[in-house]
Amino acid sequence: MLKVATHAEVLSRFGHALSDPTRSRILLALREGPGYPAELSETLGVSRTNMSNHLACLRGCGLVAAVPDGRRTRYELAEPSIGHALGDLLGLVLAVDPAACPTAETEGCC
Repeated sequence: MLKVATHAEVLSRFGHALSDPTRSRILLALREGPGYPAELSETLGVSRTNMSNHLACLRGCGLVAAVPDGRRTRYELAEPSIGHALGDLLGLVLAVDPAACPTAETEGCC
C-alpha cells in the first residue's frame, strides 16, 4: 500500500537518497532519461547487485519508478518535478567553510 509523504518526509527521503554518491549519480543519470539496471551499472561503474540495492532504495523513497518493459524493467524518475528539483539543486552555489566543522572528514559532517 502506498502512502503520501508529508513535506518533512519528502525532504528527509530526498536527503537520504542524495547522501550516497552512487544514488546521486543514478538520479542524475535518470534525469537525462530512463535506464535499465545493467546499462546503469556499466555506465556508473558499479556492480549489478549494488545497482539493484540502490534502485530498490530509490524506489522505496518514492523517487524512481520501475516500469515493466517486456522481460526487462526500465527505471525512470517517479515524476518530472524530481528532475526539476535536481536541476535547481545543481544550480546552487555553496560557500563552504571547512573551519566551521573541523571534524567533517572523520565524523561525516558536511
